Amino acid sequence: MIFDVLLSKESIAIVAVILTLVGYSQYFKNIFSGKTKPHAFSWLIWASLTGIAYFAQISDGAGPGAWVTGLTAVISFIIVGFALFKGENNITRSDWFTFIAALSAIPAWLITNDALLSVIIITAIDALGFYPTFRKSWMKPFEETAIHYFLAGVKFLLAVIALENYTVITVLYPFSLVVMNALFVMLLLIRRNALKIPEPVS
Repeated sequence: MIFDVLLSKESIAIVAVILTLVGYSQYFKNIFSGKTKPHAFSWLIWASLTGIAYFAQISDGAGPGAWVTGLTAVISFIIVGFALFKGENNITRSDWFTFIAALSAIPAWLITNDALLSVIIITAIDALGFYPTFRKSWMKPFEETAIHYFLAGVKFLLAVIALENYTVITVLYPFSLVVMNALFVMLLLIRRNALKIPEPVS
């Protein structure tokens, strides 16, 4: 009985929500200390698309598996605000190109009535949104919080497990975030090691 409760969709979703709060608490701490400098372009894209994905999941019966997506969207919008004042100031031409390309794809989502196509589009745009942060972190790998992105990958993996209805519509977006966050953590660790700067990994 207890085992069934622990493995219930709701329990798994709650664990994912807790990981979300833990990961973001460390991220906010590092923003306030000046250690982490989020890129506003990436976070605005992620916030907008995570919100869209949340409503798409709800419409397709995602259940508790959508809790993390909704919470992530709200917190991401808060980070956008902080990024404008305490984030990365070096905005390159390629950042602008990526940002405009991502935003220009949003109308394609708006005009389609196909939920599957919508999720595919926002998943692609979200991956594109990683570019400014990937680009910045290649040069400044210590200005991002590795543990946050690691926990983000874990929480979205749990969110997939907690889904009530497994379809491409409900699974594609959160699973893509598992992959992208894992790749980003690898980038941070590899670049930190390459630069050989004695900084903590957190």
